Amino acid sequence: MIYGYARVSTDGQSVDAQVRALRAAGAKQVFKETASGAKTDRAQLRQVVAQLDKGDVLMVTRLDRLARSRRDLLNTLATIADKGAGFRSLGDTWADTTTSHGRLMLTVLAGLAEFERELIRARTTEGRARAKARGVAMGHKPKLTDHQKREAIRRRDAGETVREIARSYNVSHSTISRLG
Repeated sequence: MIYGYARVSTDGQSVDAQVRALRAAGAKQVFKETASGAKTDRAQLRQVVAQLDKGDVLMVTRLDRLARSRRDLLNTLATIADKGAGFRSLGDTWADTTTSHGRLMLTVLAGLAEFERELIRARTTEGRARAKARGVAMGHKPKLTDHQKREAIRRRDAGETVREIARSYNVSHSTISRLG
């Protein structure tokens, strides 16, 4: 079965033109949604992908209707492929996993995206190592200064409750409990 997915970003827009194009291209059922493309969790998209079976095709009018980012697109296409279904974009003829050429193009793009992720990971790791070598403290800024920690420990040892101490420093009681 061929399913269609039509999406617009705001309530002022209409999915009617997309629905007409998808039906003309053979979509038997069209899922319509008003949601930002930047949102990765869209209810109607989730529903249509969940319905896909082996041999089905999900069709959109343009790739930007399906995903806003490369990573989101590749993740969605991987989910569709895992179900044994195909994908086709009417406006982007190269994005058609029902053809060998389309699968090749998307495979190349997926490989490039994976390569880019590895480069980013390597640069990030190198940057963190350089920062640590310069003495940059990683992680969250401590909630209490060393003086406040010593004072809180002294107050706790004197019998004041952990919750009272925490309230006076505007931190959670667990922050005070962890002080050694």
